Amino acid sequence: MDLRDLMQNYFGTRDLAAIDPEATRAGVERMRVDFGLEQDRGRRFALWTLLHMFDAAPDLDVAFEHEEDREAARNLMDLMAQANDPPDD
Repeated sequence: MDLRDLMQNYFGTRDLAAIDPEATRAGVERMRVDFGLEQDRGRRFALWTLLHMFDAAPDLDVAFEHEEDREAARNLMDLMAQANDPPDD
């Protein structure tokens, strides 16, 4: 699942800067509902990823039944944290 498609679906745009704060709250709430209903592991992971970007993702032990999915989520969080760290000079 493409994160840009998810952005378009839940927020009506693929541009994070263009999302109205009210639309952000509504989109995140819809994502949380869909995440809770989603059975497909790949789609569930994609939804969790986007929720994580908005600081709205559930804890890993609640979000994922399989350890492989929890480990993939940990790896993603580590990569995102590294990307946000300033480079060492």
